[in-house]
Amino acid sequence: MGRAFEFRKARKMKRWAAMAKTFTRIGKDIVMAVKDGGPDPESNSRLRAVIQNAKDANMPLANVDRAIKKATSKDQSDYKEVLFEGYAPHGIAVLVETATDNNNRTVANVRAAFNKCDGNFGTSGSVVFMFDRTCNFKTENKEGLDLEDLEMDLLDFEVEEVFQDEDEIIIYAPFDQFGGIQSYLEDNKFTILSSGFERIPTTMKKLSDEQQADVEKLLDKLEEDEDVQHVYHNMEM
Repeated sequence: MGRAFEFRKARKMKRWAAMAKTFTRIGKDIVMAVKDGGPDPESNSRLRAVIQNAKDANMPLANVDRAIKKATSKDQSDYKEVLFEGYAPHGIAVLVETATDNNNRTVANVRAAFNKCDGNFGTSGSVVFMFDRTCNFKTENKEGLDLEDLEMDLLDFEVEEVFQDEDEIIIYAPFDQFGGIQSYLEDNKFTILSSGFERIPTTMKKLSDEQQADVEKLLDKLEEDEDVQHVYHNMEM
């Protein structure tokens, strides 16, 4: 078949693997949202937000419906959100957000990943202070919208950034302002494409290419675990 075929095949498999991981993560988000506020997105704002994210990720509607039905089943385990902290090689701070129905399994897997990749599995509070937790929204642009006016309207929600990226509006704000901003956007007929949370490092650390490769081994290992939802770090890419 040749090297070109193998290259395209490897790239496609990597893309499919990333898509499968995304769908698994969103599926867990749906389960947690339904357990928290019920299966009706009209009355469950958290579920409504997750469904928007599923659409943005091109997750089939059948998968979304299946996840909602699964969440309402008595046999469906509850997922618990657990945060792990540690250091990758060369002093890079790492935060690992997980959603698990078996904390012992998840702790063991995350610890093993740090150990195998020459990192240090930390205690609670060891690096979380090095990251700011934020919320974000991506909406469709509205005809005639003035970004300065929008930013003024959102001042009460302590927005940190409002900017346009092609035909989309991106909003960043503190974590605890998520609900208020979601309500504002819905009340003002914005089409929300996706929303979520991020942990932004307050300082970044630059490494050599060789050192960066060492860190990426750990990041890849953590991302492979099915309990891991997000991995954050302060390595300058």
